[in-house]
Amino acid sequence: MEFYENRPRQPFIGFVQLRRALKRWWLRKRACQALRRMSDKQLRDIGLEKKDVE
Repeated sequence: MEFYENRPRQPFIGFVQLRRALKRWWLRKRACQALRRMSDKQLRDIGLEKKDVE
């Protein structure tokens, strides 16, 4: 067996997945903050209500 055959294909995949999960969480948090700042009229325009945001 050669050395390259024993190496993991993506040794840092755990870090990559963690970074992606943190980015998704951060983007979702930012979107929720933006929606909470919107008025009832603005939310109605996009088909949402205050209860949908909370």
